[in-house]
Amino acid sequence: MPESTKPSVLFVCVHNAGRSQMAAAYLSHMSAGQVEVRSAGTQPAREVNPVVVEALNEVGMDVSAEQPKVLETATVEESDVVITMGCGDECPHFPGKKYYDWQLDDPAGKGIEDVRSIRDEIKGRVQNLMIELFPALHPDAG
Repeated sequence: MPESTKPSVLFVCVHNAGRSQMAAAYLSHMSAGQVEVRSAGTQPAREVNPVVVEALNEVGMDVSAEQPKVLETATVEESDVVITMGCGDECPHFPGKKYYDWQLDDPAGKGIEDVRSIRDEIKGRVQNLMIELFPALHPDAG
């Protein structure tokens, strides 16, 4: 089986139930399948945060079928870019990978207004990531 030639991005947070799910949804949407998008957590929750599901539904993205996944070494090794969100020393670091650490509020326990704000900040960061890493894929490119 041939290896994928698509660039791959891994979003990692502690529970894989909020921030990383939102970021993965936005990158999947914005890249239109041209980027392999993964997300995982160091201590995955049982389900995606229902308020996160609601906030993404408001902007036309359905993550209700997504399940939090445990972060595995192989997933990091297979990714070109790793974006961490609040997992600190629990997130593994491998030489040769491009890393970003996004400081974002955790949506856990927050109401819809706060989650919308986090969602919108993540959207902006993903747009900037697209421009920086994948300019040919970004709708505003050249």
